[in-house]
Amino acid sequence: MTTLPDPKPSQPIFENEENIMTKKPVTRRDFLRLAALSVGGAALAACAKKETTPAGEAVSEAPAAAEKVTLRMWSHQNPSFVGANEEIIKKYAEVKPNVEIKYENFPYADFITNIQTSMAAKNEADIMEMFGSWVQSYAKGGTLATVPEDLMSLPKARELFYAAPLDGYVWEGKLFGFPNEYNLEVGAVLANQRMFEEAGLKYPPEWKTWEELVEDAKKMVKVENGVMTVAGFHYVTGDGLGFLFWEGILERGAEYFAEDNVHLNLVSPQAEATVQWLTDMAQKDKVVDPFTFNLESNWVGDAFFQGLVAIGYIGPWIVPEGRRNFPDFKDPWNHVSSPHYGSERKFAADAGWGKVVSPNSKAIDVAWDFSKFATEDKANARFWNVATGTVPALKSVAEDPTLLNDIDWLGPSLKVLPYGRYVGDLQDRDYIWYNVVATHITECLQGVRSVKETCQLMHEEANAQIDAKLAG
Repeated sequence: MTTLPDPKPSQPIFENEENIMTKKPVTRRDFLRLAALSVGGAALAACAKKETTPAGEAVSEAPAAAEKVTLRMWSHQNPSFVGANEEIIKKYAEVKPNVEIKYENFPYADFITNIQTSMAAKNEADIMEMFGSWVQSYAKGGTLATVPEDLMSLPKARELFYAAPLDGYVWEGKLFGFPNEYNLEVGAVLANQRMFEEAGLKYPPEWKTWEELVEDAKKMVKVENGVMTVAGFHYVTGDGLGFLFWEGILERGAEYFAEDNVHLNLVSPQAEATVQWLTDMAQKDKVVDPFTFNLESNWVGDAFFQGLVAIGYIGPWIVPEGRRNFPDFKDPWNHVSSPHYGSERKFAADAGWGKVVSPNSKAIDVAWDFSKFATEDKANARFWNVATGTVPALKSVAEDPTLLNDIDWLGPSLKVLPYGRYVGDLQDRDYIWYNVVATHITECLQGVRSVKETCQLMHEEANAQIDAKLAG
């Protein structure tokens, strides 16, 4: 039996800087949406080796014990994800030579459409790579299989995986899949060493409070002719504002879910205090100009690597992308630990990418066996995280000190993993996160509304969307 090859951290999703600036991504998943457009056909052919199978092809027939089993697996077309999955499929074939997995991958938008249309027709793939924050919605609709108890119980899964990624795969006490990834923006920020040193500041910084970070950021702001040309601290992003908002509420001792655990309470004193803090950094401390640096202009994942940002709030996934997409950026930089609000770090995070199984599969036990093989086996899970440059969901991988030999930027992020929880069932995660929270907090930073008005508007819009989703 051969072993997995040495993984190379995350292949670039973008081919060059021009594509990034043209498309102006504002969230991590925008990178995935643009992957097929920005990676050349030859690269995709080499990385994806896509074998197209019609979405309407029937699922596998039930096998006899020694009979050959053919499964289908679907994922999006990000090259590093595709390469990692292909290698694990090869390894599974070595231990289960009677199992063939036909792996299909699609551009991001087509991938989502294929899942939705095929589930309606009950002819989806046996195994699907799914973003964890989608799982509960599909589970509620009866379109995902539950993990067999004899394969892995929920208590056992809680021993193996971190709570934040795992709980996205849990609905009504049942397990509906296994996570590969812990998706977070919390625990670290990008920091430009040159700018710190020119301002006479310690590098790497060792902030104990957000106030200390803000004081450093103020010293690195540059304004020319009334226009901010360098932001001291850029946090006005689609993903980042949501993460900071939920974290601020939790660390101030409150809960963003209402008492029914379905609706949201976005008008608590703690919610208002968090929005006030975010607003003060822009309006009072002036570490960022929210008109120049925001969700659509000078996105932090671009602007930092163009020398326009001293400190940038964004998750560790940006590090390999920055190294590859901006090879001419000469300033020394790193992803360094960031502070938290109170005496104890508490934050909410999405469940990241993982594996789920169709309830219509005629070889459902084999499909689950592969899914566990790809996510719970330490060697396989480690390989997948290194190859994709992602944060591990499996505790044993994150706790392995040798992991930093392969993903050297993850150190600050690994320290915070035990303190996260799953963000919860928001009914329509993207709408609430981006259309409600990120959009209206940005408007508050820009002076469109007061803090109290902003929280009230977010509260009303979020809960109206929840009610609409519950009504069907």
